[in-house]
Amino acid sequence: MQQDAHEFLNFLINHINEIILSERPQKSKNGDGDAGNSTPEPTWVHEIFQGILTSETRCLNCETMSSKDEDFFDLQVDIDQNTSITHCLRCFSSMETLCGDNKFKCDHCSSYQEAQKCMRVKKLPMILALHLKRFKYMEQYNRHIKVSHRVVFPLELRLFNTSDDAVNPDRMYNLVAVVIHCGSGPNRGHYISIVKSHDFWLLFDDDMVDKIDQSAIDDFYGLTSDIQKSSETGYILFYQSRDTTETNINEAKVNGK
Repeated sequence: MQQDAHEFLNFLINHINEIILSERPQKSKNGDGDAGNSTPEPTWVHEIFQGILTSETRCLNCETMSSKDEDFFDLQVDIDQNTSITHCLRCFSSMETLCGDNKFKCDHCSSYQEAQKCMRVKKLPMILALHLKRFKYMEQYNRHIKVSHRVVFPLELRLFNTSDDAVNPDRMYNLVAVVIHCGSGPNRGHYISIVKSHDFWLLFDDDMVDKIDQSAIDDFYGLTSDIQKSSETGYILFYQSRDTTETNINEAKVNGK
């Protein structure tokens, strides 16, 4: 496959974080504990991009609820035809029944039991990155194909798949950037980006930069038919929280060093 924009995003975020940590002064072992065993303090990368997912599992035998948290820098969501990103996020957090060979090991019952499980957002990040899973393996073709389904991504977004103990469940987001895949499949094509700057939108295509109308964003939702052909579709969406300003981001960089 060609260089994937999502893989590059993960590499870039992790690499920047590693550089920041490597340039921090090492804590001494006197009074500060063993630097080799201590957990590094968060960097501005964490402050800006990191959120927390919680996996909630309820045993159907004893009704005991258990949860497990995990950090994320982006959410990877499956897509359906003629839907919205809000619908995709609801499906991301839809209830899953664990049964048969996939039963849940309940600590309270001390045995494997049927259970219900769902993933919900516990901490909403400053910048929410959503990766639309547009490349998937199809057995009938014996290869990966591009899924060009039409998925509407609004200019304003609120997450409704938050946990009951979410830190900031009412946080509102504004769309600020979209990475777009142009092409008919995962092994060919091209990436471009649109970015909002000073209340207008710019399209970046290699060394070409053009101003576009906001209405042009609709062109990157995807195709209404499932015919495999070249398309320009939103692939990674970046939403910035309304309560976050450029000053907040700069402060996070300073504090996170």
